[in-house]
Amino acid sequence: MFRLAWPILLSNCTIPLLGLVDTAVLGHLPDGRYLAAVALGAVLFSFLYWGFGFLRMGTTGLVAQAWGREDRLALGRLLVQSLTLALLLGLALQLLRPFLPGVLSLLDGSPEAQQLATEYVAIRLWSAPAVLMQYVVLGVAIGLGRTRVVLWLLILGNGINILLDLWFVLGLGMTSQGVALATLLAEVISATAGLIWLLITCKALKVPLTRPAPDPAALKKLIQVNSDLFIRTLALLLALAFFTRQGAAQGNDVLAANAVLMQLVMLSSYLLDGFAQAVEGRFGNAFARSHQEARAVYQAGLFLSVVTALVLTLATWLGGNWLIHRLTDLEEIRLLAATYLPWLWLILPVSLWCYLYDGVFIGATWTAAMRNSLLISLGGYLLAWWLLQDYGNHGLWATFLIFNALRGLTLGWVFQQRFRHTSCDLPD
Repeated sequence: MFRLAWPILLSNCTIPLLGLVDTAVLGHLPDGRYLAAVALGAVLFSFLYWGFGFLRMGTTGLVAQAWGREDRLALGRLLVQSLTLALLLGLALQLLRPFLPGVLSLLDGSPEAQQLATEYVAIRLWSAPAVLMQYVVLGVAIGLGRTRVVLWLLILGNGINILLDLWFVLGLGMTSQGVALATLLAEVISATAGLIWLLITCKALKVPLTRPAPDPAALKKLIQVNSDLFIRTLALLLALAFFTRQGAAQGNDVLAANAVLMQLVMLSSYLLDGFAQAVEGRFGNAFARSHQEARAVYQAGLFLSVVTALVLTLATWLGGNWLIHRLTDLEEIRLLAATYLPWLWLILPVSLWCYLYDGVFIGATWTAAMRNSLLISLGGYLLAWWLLQDYGNHGLWATFLIFNALRGLTLGWVFQQRFRHTSCDLPD
């Protein structure tokens, strides 16, 4: 399991690096509006592309199960259908172009920054079909257990992006449009490399990629899995947006302190999610063959997740204040962040169950249960905030802890119920 997980862990660590380089390159220009424009545009793309993350997750579980059954015809049909769906969705996103100014106006910012952000988004949006097809390729790689491919594709894309950033902005004197063009080219090149790898791999594994014969049941399964994951992702985005909104309502200092602490939470999530993604492919593959083998995968993922969560909690306990001081120079923000830091000592070990069970359920394609769990947890989250809002920001962090706990508890209950009727005795 660790052999499958470590490439994903490293690839996840490259994700914040690109934003850091974009910030550093534009941050040295004489006018801050270019950096503000890219920040606004990046928020919109984060929302859009995270919302379409179901293409990666749904593909992983379905591919893992088809490969576990050694059903090459079903695997080839799935790949063609998934890539076609991703291409059509990417083309459909082009219809957003007339609405870009209005959407970006919802994010505030000066008129100059909004105008530049509109130009930035208009350029990057051309790569949407490539990005969404790349999601399918990454899902296939994880489903087949080829996790090193995920690492190399992200290194290739981010590496090209960084080099083109430096060339276009520092070498050619371009501004935010140069950053957008660099990202566009990097995303297209990375997706092309991924599709070439997919063709070579399918040929080696003798997986046919011809036009699939009609199979209503398989198509219905694909649509159901992706729609469940889409609803689940939107609910998760709503929960995170609600957290940010309630922090902002308490003032800029609280909002900034929460943002600093959330960076630590997100950094930890990248590491825990690496094991969850390794579980996705391995569990789906094993689940299609033997529940006993699936049990071993679950236990290996559980062990690695628990150890990682405890190490991260210890690191946050011992070095949390040091990290806060590295992330901000403002003393009032440092003091506020340190005040709420102990909540992370509870949230990190509780959250490991969310990521672990997400990996298990994606591998087993129990996506309806994932959707229902998130909706139930969101309801409990909002109810908890209504009850605890008088406690201010401590109440807000308590509700975030409750939200993650509910996700783990509901998924864990479904997991135990579904395996209770098998010969597998899984630990509580």
